[in-house]
Amino acid sequence: MAEDRKVAFICSKGTLDMAYPALVMGWAALGNGIDVTIFFTFWGMDLINKNRVDKLEIAPVANTSMKMTMMGVNTGNLGIPNLMGVLPGMTAFATKLMKDKMKELEVPPVSEYLQMLVDAGAKLYACKMSVDMMGLKKEDFVDGVIDIVTASDFMDMTDGAQIIFI
Repeated sequence: MAEDRKVAFICSKGTLDMAYPALVMGWAALGNGIDVTIFFTFWGMDLINKNRVDKLEIAPVANTSMKMTMMGVNTGNLGIPNLMGVLPGMTAFATKLMKDKMKELEVPPVSEYLQMLVDAGAKLYACKMSVDMMGLKKEDFVDGVIDIVTASDFMDMTDGAQIIFI
């Protein structure tokens, strides 16, 4: 039965391209009546940090999955994305390309997506160790973050859930 199904996402990365997997899958799970919990840790805290959530970027350096084309030739196989990625402005350029594509596809920005998830019943938590390490407090987070919890608390709260690490 759907009401017994639970999924928990652990978000550990703070880049634009790593924000969307948990958001999209969480939204799909909620639409299927599955209980959704999201735990933000390490750099994943940027996704819920009021001062960072709208400034997420995608870095082309060392992103082997990012394919770029030059005059119709896939340069990904030539190692050129890594070379081009070190040029000034490439992170801003790659970020703009992704944001433009997401807008074209009518995908909400991360902050809006988080609010949609909260409004639909997803539970958001911040990692206590990461909060302490980064000198943050609950007031630093977007609306909808329920609490700051330990990893052990998170494991207890999500007992029986399918856990997906991103």
